[in-house]
Amino acid sequence: MIEKYLCGMTFAPFVGSGRLNTQQARESLKTMKERLCANFVILAPNGVQETPQSETICYTSKATMTDDELKATIAYAQELGLMVALKPTANCSNGTWRAHINFFDEDVPCEPKWSNWFASYTNFQLHYAKIAQEMGCVMHIAGCEMVMAERREQEWRHLIADIRREYKGMVSYNTDKYQEHNVKWWDCVDVISSSGYYPIADWENQLDRIEQVVRKWNKPFFFAEAGCMSVVGSKNVPNDWSVRGEIDLQGQADWYETMFSACKRRDWVKGFALWSWRNALYKEDTAAQHGDYEVYAKPAEAVIRKYYCAGEKV
Repeated sequence: MIEKYLCGMTFAPFVGSGRLNTQQARESLKTMKERLCANFVILAPNGVQETPQSETICYTSKATMTDDELKATIAYAQELGLMVALKPTANCSNGTWRAHINFFDEDVPCEPKWSNWFASYTNFQLHYAKIAQEMGCVMHIAGCEMVMAERREQEWRHLIADIRREYKGMVSYNTDKYQEHNVKWWDCVDVISSSGYYPIADWENQLDRIEQVVRKWNKPFFFAEAGCMSVVGSKNVPNDWSVRGEIDLQGQADWYETMFSACKRRDWVKGFALWSWRNALYKEDTAAQHGDYEVYAKPAEAVIRKYYCAGEKV
């Protein structure tokens, strides 16, 4: 069970080797904890497949943080007083979003197969489940936004069972926005989580919908991702990272205020791990030049700090 309200961030997602094992990264993590009143962090090791139809996932190349630096970062985060979750995430090196990883439902000779992909994905997940167990992480999140794969119910059930043999903490899965009601195997995880990239004017509607899912499955829920870029238009389509408008720091702050205000009225929302915080921070006086999801030294940071410092009392 989630015992504390999760005031979290995703830290340095998908960084390659050599980028976590630096003094700069440690200082950034400490800054995140102190400036946001954070108590929770997600680390997301990168698993790479070439295309959405590739059957094998690599997590040993320079595109992925090494085990040693991951363990060192977990240990440092815990030293800072942060609860740590691991979220090993598959990504396509050709740039296609992981939601489109997909294969024929029935095996066809000479075509790539779900069976081969899930075998590789299971090895990937179990590798990090063992690290999560060894390092005392509070949660293992068995993937992120695998929309086309989620219908493969039996494979996911087998995967979660395999993870539980290696890891004894809480197990979750991070579905994508608008997909919470489509996952049919929430009963086999401990915590439901999703990506909260909802339009600023639609939070109440979406929370009404998600609440039905949470009540149906009677599971704790948190947003394993949520965020908005600081550019014009992002607050209306915060999931679209291709939006390239003028800088809009206030629009980003308004989006966060709306999200937190809506969620605080829902006692079933047990927290957040916002997207995201860099391992190498830009200079504070250049924050207004960055139109991305980062919140460091932007008005949105003050909004997050207000809610996180208050925690469940807000």
